[in-house]
Amino acid sequence: MEVKLHDIGEGMTEADINCFLVKPGDMVKADDPLLEVQTDKMTAEIPSPASGRVGAFKVIEGQTVKVGTTLLILEIADTSAVIQPAIQLPEKTSFHQKVIESSNGVLNNCNQIKDKRILASPFTRKIARENKVEIEKIQGTGPAGRITDEDVYQYISQHNEEKQKEELYVTVIKEKPEILSEKEEKVTDNTLPFRGRRKQIARKMQHSVYTIPHCTHFEEVDLTELIQFREELKKDKENISATVFFMKALSVCLKKYPIFNAVLEEEKERIRLLTEHHIGVAVDTEDGLIVPVVKDIDKKSLREIHQEMKDLTQKALRDQLTIHDISGGTFTISNVGPLGGSLGATPIIQHPQVALVSFHKTKKMPVVMEDDQIAIRSVMNISMSFDHRVADGATAVRFTNLFSQYIKNPKKLLLELI
Repeated sequence: MEVKLHDIGEGMTEADINCFLVKPGDMVKADDPLLEVQTDKMTAEIPSPASGRVGAFKVIEGQTVKVGTTLLILEIADTSAVIQPAIQLPEKTSFHQKVIESSNGVLNNCNQIKDKRILASPFTRKIARENKVEIEKIQGTGPAGRITDEDVYQYISQHNEEKQKEELYVTVIKEKPEILSEKEEKVTDNTLPFRGRRKQIARKMQHSVYTIPHCTHFEEVDLTELIQFREELKKDKENISATVFFMKALSVCLKKYPIFNAVLEEEKERIRLLTEHHIGVAVDTEDGLIVPVVKDIDKKSLREIHQEMKDLTQKALRDQLTIHDISGGTFTISNVGPLGGSLGATPIIQHPQVALVSFHKTKKMPVVMEDDQIAIRSVMNISMSFDHRVADGATAVRFTNLFSQYIKNPKKLLLELI
């Protein structure tokens, strides 16, 4: 039986092979993890579709493969017969030894095949790999002996990690001086790897730019009243993020301008207006940008949105997002204001969405008020990129003007929610 790469996320077309979790000759049960792959959005395990014996590998670690590619052969177990003990497969083992070495001869320590089946999440494995810990040596305390994040950290604290790293480095250099670790190679050659999430993000962004004629509209938004309103709420122990107000205001605006909450279906010659308001929030992680989605913004309270966004952000930073967490977005925002220094940008739309709004730096500046008096106000710049095939600039201006009105007077926004 051929085990193929299937679509593990919306619109996924390819993935990188991170590591194998089994070796040829292993007996596995249905749903046992076979290998780990990396997409532009997440790390995931590919489970066994049935019980049987692992046969030949058809891909190698580090390889980028398309959806539908055969990953390995699974010899289905005959349940009517007694399963014989695992036999040694020297040819397959020899091939597998080639798999765990990259094409330039660098030993990929993070992907060594374990003789013992390990129960651990991809994120837990990642912690172990990054700290050069052999995960099979850790005693799991979770259900069925599953290794948890805390188990790995506990193991690291009980062993002299720095001493182990130094001994390992000396041993490798003495035995094979021509072999350097991948990390060492990066420093020596002054290069960074272009693979995994970074590579997947690049391809997705390239597809979006080539497909969508981007047009970006810039606007200034007065945040003075919103900042004061949030301070009033804090006195009542209600700490609601400004981003939550932005998301709620955008949802109200999308009801009045649904063209920006849509999908262009060119083959059917139609624009499909979406009724759901699922807003993706771009999160900057060590492995690259990822966009968890807060579902049904229009149906949730400010408190609910704040807590859900906080939880999703933490999961994104820990690389623990699920397919559900990153799927279904109809509109996207990016808040780079807290980083400082950003006055504007041309954000790239998350295809097949129609628009994206980026919030930039807020600064105090003199503003001429309606009564011609000059006042110091807190002003934020925003950038709105939209698909010019679907909407026109005038509609985008009306959309951002309405958004600006709600943020300038947040109590007016609350009236829309009653």
